[in-house]
Amino acid sequence: MILRIAFLVLVWLSIPPFAHAQTQKAAPPAKRELVVGVNNAPPFAMQGSDGAWSGLSIELWRQVAKATNRTFRFVEIRDVPELIQQTAAGNLDVAVGAITVTVEREKVLDFTQSYYSTGTGIAVPVVSVMNWATLRRAMTSFNFVQAVAALIGLTLVAGILVWLLERRQNEYFGGSITKGISSSVWWSTLAMTQRSSAEKGPQTILGRSVATIWLVVSVITIAVFTAGVTSVLTTSQIQGTIYGASDLESVRVGTVKGTSSEGDLLRRKLKFQPYDTLSDGLKALRAGRIDAFVYDKPLLTWAIRQGFASRLKVLDISIEAQNYAFALPPDSPLRKSLSIAILDTLQKESWSEARIRYLGEDSLSSP
Repeated sequence: MILRIAFLVLVWLSIPPFAHAQTQKAAPPAKRELVVGVNNAPPFAMQGSDGAWSGLSIELWRQVAKATNRTFRFVEIRDVPELIQQTAAGNLDVAVGAITVTVEREKVLDFTQSYYSTGTGIAVPVVSVMNWATLRRAMTSFNFVQAVAALIGLTLVAGILVWLLERRQNEYFGGSITKGISSSVWWSTLAMTQRSSAEKGPQTILGRSVATIWLVVSVITIAVFTAGVTSVLTTSQIQGTIYGASDLESVRVGTVKGTSSEGDLLRRKLKFQPYDTLSDGLKALRAGRIDAFVYDKPLLTWAIRQGFASRLKVLDISIEAQNYAFALPPDSPLRKSLSIAILDTLQKESWSEARIRYLGEDSLSSP
């Protein structure tokens, strides 16, 4: 019996060490604490008075970290350019905030799956001083030109009808065709403005019938024309001279330096004034030092609602599409697991509730 036990021990000791390892499941390596860089970008990332971080991107990151069983600590970074630089250098494991995926950044970073689609917005003053540029735009608008053309057309029609009916029996409308038509059109113009005299008006029954109809129609036409012009000028005064991206060429533009919005303006070869922060730019816009401020649309909307709602507004247009994602160092091993967790979180009701809480009901209409 003792010999048998000794033999088995010798056999076991003769087995190579790796064979024992194959019979046992290797323990997984411990997951280290992630260093997460974040910069202030309400409503996606904002720091409270107690130092705690909140916001739409912060909530998403917490859920993703929980789903992937990762611990982490936040490190505040001053601005987006530094956030990108620190991440690209590998000093941060993840960058969280309102980080737009761009070609330039993709060259030095990795990105997770996008979690929010938006666009570059334009903020303008709610009430701007009427200037020649605004007046010129209003006077050359399609509605204004259409109203003027209709008014001139009706005046010509009324004048020619009166001339046809009066030219043989009324000396004022007689003579050559040129003289007769010019006199009748002049009369219809005066009649429209209520300044015609009875002595130089139609004398025949048919002529006076047409004149009566024209007087009534002209009153209505003038009223409609006046209302239309007032509407065009009021709209132009409220909205100013900016209706789209092409209008930025002729106005003073501002944006935050080192951001994707600055890149959009550079690609369009537009002149602009760079500002250190969003707040600085909006203050300059309110003071009239610039005419428009270009920046991420949801960040613009949030900032204006917080302190500039009575003076500034965000136009209902986007000049460039934007996608937000978490930024990672190049070739980060976290990319796949984080992207899977993001896609899973986006399908949950809690994500829709978070979007409504931070961005409002309208945010659900965007991807």
